[in-house]
Order: sequence, then C-alpha cells, then structure tokens
Amino acid sequence: MREKGKKLWKVISTLVVVILVALAVLLAGVRLVGLRPFAVLSGSMEPAYHVGSLIYVKSCAPEKVRVGDPITFILDENLTVATHRVVSIDAENQHFYTKGDANDAADGAPVCFQNLIGRPVFTIPYLGYLSHWIVNPPGRYISITLVAVFVILLFLPDALHKAEEADRKAEEDKRANAPKQNKP
Repeated sequence: MREKGKKLWKVISTLVVVILVALAVLLAGVRLVGLRPFAVLSGSMEPAYHVGSLIYVKSCAPEKVRVGDPITFILDENLTVATHRVVSIDAENQHFYTKGDANDAADGAPVCFQNLIGRPVFTIPYLGYLSHWIVNPPGRYISITLVAVFVILLFLPDALHKAEEADRKAEEDKRANAPKQNKP
C-alpha cells in the first residue's frame, strides 16, 4: 500500500509541477520572446477579446499600425491599460482614434503615439482571471502560500526518509558499540 501511495504522490506532484511551469511560462516567460500579457477586464472588445481572457501584446512602432488594427495602450495618468480598435489615425499630431468593438461610440480622447504598447498577437480564454487574481491581493498571498506548501510537501517525504535512515543507522551504531553484558 505504501508503494502505491508513493507512485500516486509522484504522479500528482509531477502533474502539479508541469501545470506550475506552464503557468509560469504563459504568465511571465512569454516576456522573454517580447510579448506582454494583459488580462481583459471589460467587455469593450467583445467578441474579439472576451472578459477574462489573457491577451499577449507585441510592441510595434506607431507607423506600423493601420486603421482596423486592435492596439493596446496606456489610457491615462494612472497607467490604466486598454485595448481598442483604431478607427482613424492623425499622423501629423501623432494620435490614434480608437473604439471598443462592443462600444457604440468612439473613445472620447485620442491615444498619443507615445502611449502605444503594441498590438495583440493572440489570446487565451479565462487565463486572464487567474492572472488578475495572482497579481492582486489576496490572490497573490494565497498563491505564494500554496506554492510554498507544495514545495515543502514535495521535499518532505525525502527529508523524512533520510531522517528515518539516519535514526536507523544511529540505532545500529549504538547497538554495535554498546558493551556486551556477560550472562551467568
């Protein structure tokens, strides 16, 4: 029975490690290839980008953006990020005019070229919920705690086994070095 428990633990721990590595790559590792992930928090770009999706944005020069392209940009001085579609471009004044696909009217203020982050390349549904939860309290604290507990549980069986072996060896050494008593 103990052997089955060990095999089950190995399968579960391997699966959890694979999931954690995949999430790390999808949420942070993509930055190594020049993509920035952003969680979609509003429905302004439905159905192109659903609420709760994670969009991956590749930086581009403002001159490469065309009317009809979705762009991700800094919306205001609070560094709020938005993704909307370009409806017109004022190259002379270096402004994009944008509109959310699900919105009835164009955005009230133009987007300065310097506020352009890039163009969305692809999206993964629902992953934005997880991303948003992980980067904001209390999700950040819960996820850090869960990873720490998992790491402890991952190494605990080996540590306990080594401690058990050390205790057994110490007991054997103690018996071997104990003075032999004479029997009458």
